[in-house]
Amino acid sequence: MPSGHPARPHAAPASWLRVLRSWIRSAPGTYLWLTALFVTTVIVHQMSPAFEEEFLRRRSTNIHELSRHPVRVLIASAFWIDSGQWLPYAALYTVFHAPAERRLGTPRWLAVAATAHVLATLVSEGILAWAIRRGHAPPSAADTLDVGVSYALAGVVAVLTYYVPRPWRPVYLFAVLVIYAVPLITRPTFTDIGHLAAALIGLGCYPLTRRGGTRERET
Repeated sequence: MPSGHPARPHAAPASWLRVLRSWIRSAPGTYLWLTALFVTTVIVHQMSPAFEEEFLRRRSTNIHELSRHPVRVLIASAFWIDSGQWLPYAALYTVFHAPAERRLGTPRWLAVAATAHVLATLVSEGILAWAIRRGHAPPSAADTLDVGVSYALAGVVAVLTYYVPRPWRPVYLFAVLVIYAVPLITRPTFTDIGHLAAALIGLGCYPLTRRGGTRERET
């Protein structure tokens, strides 16, 4: 009979679980946020369509709500997804938010995401308010449904430019600008303005990629 001990069948799954736990612990803010989005998405799926629309509208960063409850809606809107699809965001958070949090550290990553979310919202809604006053947009646009995390994501996607190795950095930067600028040419909306603004804000967060005056070593 063979003297060696057979490999335990649960060894490989246990190894993968350790890798998964290590990955999640390396970006705690990303996965706490993603967990919150999962919970709120489940909640939304239990609502009737009419109730869901009104519920999300009261948490929207539209002109009407911003003028009444700016702080509340800027925070609340970052925890709801109007598409009802959580898995695509799980993939995007893993590809972009998690690496950014690991490279920047949780406080600076959160600063980039929050700055992009808040400033891009104010830019896009400010331009929309100007358009309404000038008659270029209907007054009803002041009460549109506008929740989600795409502005924060755009800012984080852009700030990752500074961590791409130099031979590929211009390619990555070009791709980011194309992704967020082309919609303004083909089918411009005020949300598209916000996405481009968020990406430019992310690029403007270069000082946050530096530590002690010297940017972290590229890998």
